[in-house]
Amino acid sequence: MKGVRPNLPEILRALSLLAEHGQVIELRLLGVQGQGQRIPTTMSGYFDDFKLLADNANKYGGTAKGVYVTLNPVNPALLARASNRLRTAGRNDPLTSDADVIKRRWLPIDLDPVRPSGISSTDQEHSFAVERAFQIREALRQEGWPDPIVGDSGNGAHLLYRVDLPASDNEMVKRCLQALAGRFDDDRVKIDQQVFNPARIWKLYGTVSRKGDSVAERPHRLSRILEAV
Repeated sequence: MKGVRPNLPEILRALSLLAEHGQVIELRLLGVQGQGQRIPTTMSGYFDDFKLLADNANKYGGTAKGVYVTLNPVNPALLARASNRLRTAGRNDPLTSDADVIKRRWLPIDLDPVRPSGISSTDQEHSFAVERAFQIREALRQEGWPDPIVGDSGNGAHLLYRVDLPASDNEMVKRCLQALAGRFDDDRVKIDQQVFNPARIWKLYGTVSRKGDSVAERPHRLSRILEAV
């Protein structure tokens, strides 16, 4: 899938599901390779206009290694850092920190197929992660958990469970991820236990996951929402 491009309607759909109207979101693009640039850069901006956010993700995401957003609501004052626009983020430019998050809106579960770092997954590895996500969703559903958003990250799979927790949650999310990993990890797919911090950035569905070169066995893929209630 060389040359795969972001999908604007899917980006807009994702934003409508992930965020509340008026919420301030940081959009962060990693490894942006602009025309004439020798060194990839990071671009960041803060948005309360989701159409402008989607347009920027669509416009600049075609050359980024990954396009991400903050999942949890951030301090609206951060909009003044770069209001509904993207800027090149220098080494000393502030990005969203845990202290900037108002509350937790999502419990994120990131399922990664086991493979060497820095490369895309094979179709089989990708399928293993997606299948595992649905297995976990079904197991937790049987235990009374609500249905999550099920996402395809492009290389693995995501489950997003709606929560209402303070940003400082006494490590509840961290402990939950540890427990889930202990229950569902195996030699094919593992749950990322490091996504517990409130300012964690998350793949923006409708954008492309580019790890390493896109080759026939390990192509770049479009991230997307597989199921949402």
